[in-house]
Amino acid sequence: MICNWCQHEGAVEAQKTAFWELPDGTRAVEITNVPSIQCPNCEMTYIDDDIIDEIEDQFMLIDTEKLPNSFTYQQFMNQPKLLKKNYFKF
Repeated sequence: MICNWCQHEGAVEAQKTAFWELPDGTRAVEITNVPSIQCPNCEMTYIDDDIIDEIEDQFMLIDTEKLPNSFTYQQFMNQPKLLKKNYFKF
């Protein structure tokens, strides 16, 4: 896998913790085990844009008031959806 930051070919998949602000700005939450990319060359760890889009969409589709302060990526993605799709995405 090629690192988006330094273009090194040794980047690997990892699962890392990320902190996210809720769309309404009321609080931030901790999401553990988020699919990420880690580069041993530049030591950068980042989340691919597709995963970021999935997370952002999920926040718009679920009842965020029911979320605890910390949860896994899988628990987050398994939350019941209130909408079929993100109608706010243009």
